[in-house]
Amino acid sequence: MLIQARHLVKTYTMGDQTVHALRDVSIDIAEGDFVAIMGASGSGKSTLMNILGCLDLPTSGEYLLAGEAVQGMAQDQLASIRNRRIGFVFQQFNLLPRTSALENVELPMVYGGVKALERKTRAMKALEQVGLGSRSEHTPAELSGGQQQRVAIARALVNSPQLILADEPTGALDSQTSEDIMRLLTDLNQQGMTVIIVTHEPDIAEWARRKVVFKDGSIIEDVVKDSTKGVSV
Repeated sequence: MLIQARHLVKTYTMGDQTVHALRDVSIDIAEGDFVAIMGASGSGKSTLMNILGCLDLPTSGEYLLAGEAVQGMAQDQLASIRNRRIGFVFQQFNLLPRTSALENVELPMVYGGVKALERKTRAMKALEQVGLGSRSEHTPAELSGGQQQRVAIARALVNSPQLILADEPTGALDSQTSEDIMRLLTDLNQQGMTVIIVTHEPDIAEWARRKVVFKDGSIIEDVVKDSTKGVSV
């Protein structure tokens, strides 16, 4: 099991008020799964995403990522596990504006201490994997929104992660481009990559094999689809 989360609780103190972002959430996600996490704003889905991505720690509970206990890690350990195991894709692409596509994709390897020649080779391979090998020297301003998101996906892939976490990956894109990006994520999943997307769009969630719905910090629905229809579990 790639992800094992047990009894996750996350609370925030705002003035004299305690906000319960996650309430006793337990979830397992197998290697190679494709999961959509849904819910209204404030439902807890983004909080869970941040914990699964080692960007935040739970107040209490246990989280194992590929067998490593995450909940007690220091910040440098969290940064290391993010770099080794997780590729992130965000709604706003988060590309450096005056830097080429190739150099943007190289960035995670710079942090990982990979030598320059290997960085360039691996970054080029990742761009070719998302269909942008011919645009490697273009800056984000010279690329469409869909192409920028493909660069972001290439950047997420370049360290050969076990998990892609995509937070509203189509939120800034038109419907046709959104479909192209979801087809790319589906292809990656079919090649064995574990993909988790956070989305509020039901048509985007339909691409996933499993849908997890949050409300008020708890999971209220967890549905796995077979080839013809959804089956509750």
